Amino acid sequence: MLQPSPLRRRIFGLENEYGLIFSPNGRVYLPMEKVLGYIFEGLIPNSWPSNAFLVNGARFYQDTGCHPEYSTPECDNILDLVIHDKAGERLLEACLPAAEERLREEGLSGEIYIFKNNTDSLGNTYGCHENFLMRRDVDFWKVTEQLIPFFVTRQVYSGAGKVLKVSGKPQYFISQRAQHIHEKTSSSTTSSRSIINTRDEPHSDAERYRRLHIIVGDSNMSEFVTYLKVGTATLVLSMIEEGYAVQGMEFEDPVKAIREVSRDPTLKRKIKLDDGRQMTAIEVQRVYLDRAQTYLAQQEHDPILDDIWQRWAMVLDKLEEDPMQLVREIDWVTKRHLIQSYIDKKGCGWDDPRVFLLDLQFHDVKRTRGLYYLMESRGLIERVVEEEAVQRAMSTPPQTTRAKVRGDFIRFARAKNRSYTVDWTYLKLNGYWEETILCMDPFSAVNRRVDELLSQVGGLRFYR
Repeated sequence: MLQPSPLRRRIFGLENEYGLIFSPNGRVYLPMEKVLGYIFEGLIPNSWPSNAFLVNGARFYQDTGCHPEYSTPECDNILDLVIHDKAGERLLEACLPAAEERLREEGLSGEIYIFKNNTDSLGNTYGCHENFLMRRDVDFWKVTEQLIPFFVTRQVYSGAGKVLKVSGKPQYFISQRAQHIHEKTSSSTTSSRSIINTRDEPHSDAERYRRLHIIVGDSNMSEFVTYLKVGTATLVLSMIEEGYAVQGMEFEDPVKAIREVSRDPTLKRKIKLDDGRQMTAIEVQRVYLDRAQTYLAQQEHDPILDDIWQRWAMVLDKLEEDPMQLVREIDWVTKRHLIQSYIDKKGCGWDDPRVFLLDLQFHDVKRTRGLYYLMESRGLIERVVEEEAVQRAMSTPPQTTRAKVRGDFIRFARAKNRSYTVDWTYLKLNGYWEETILCMDPFSAVNRRVDELLSQVGGLRFYR
């Protein structure tokens, strides 16, 4: 696996809220909280918590609107992040058989569907949040001003695609999330969703770091897109932190711009800048691409960032020539091709109800049923990581960050049948050593005090 330069480590995390549907055999009403409870049982046996950390260091909980949400463990390698994001899908998928069996035991037969998407049939949205640990000593507001044009236009390769009716007519949008953004920056994630969320929760040394919380992106099925969207964001953030500014790219109206870009799958629409210029989303991305090339040329060689830059350049070239060249890599392109092929085969229109069903089924995490995974099984999708690594990540935390300490601690406590309390920055074994052990360094995979506790309680030590 490619490894980042040790001088340029950064902590990343992804939070995905999932759509949840129970389709009963016959007429029956069942609260979604009950369905979600059975899913929780599959992940955390003998308990029904609303907020739980897992042995792989990740967090699983119920979010607003009865959505299951999976937060990856802290990762310092973008490929690790892709692996652990996919591990979240696999964990939820693995809970389905037992949850459906529990329902059948109560006389409620039917199927549970879990979708990795961002909108429901009623027009509600739920998020995919990206988290980047960033330096405290740089001006946050100057950084965000330079990042906003990047995130507005990044959707040309990170969008998940969506069929929506506009004035009664179906239209294909690049992004599911773009139509639900109302502000440039905001501390809210629901009432006034923004491109960049300003909530300052670094879960680490607050004097050195803060969190860059991005809530504008779509949840992605494509490993390629997850790798690229997080990779380009961290590359741009790194270069801005190091003083390689991107000046003069501010949009006249960023919220209007993000919606206009999403509504134009041809990628030809011009966005108006503050200084009166007009540029396409791809042209804006190329400004950041070129600045990143200058930055990388003057830095220590980093295999991952170099790879990200090369893929970024390739994707922009192909998007400009013909987006359909990226049918194996980019979610919105893959889905549009899939739907258009179906329309051509069936001779129906984009307003056919089956088209909207295809749109939803693309995001089904059950690999024997979801359209994305059926395409993947036929070799039609570009993978970035090995399935063996994804399966391993379902129960094994990243080995180079604080998540390892947390995962080892939880595994130990469960094996000893001991009650425990865990959060991102602390651990406590209830009823023993009541003092809370702080784990403030997200880069550290070792904690001496945790080792001492585990050794005293269990008569063994977790060697690393």
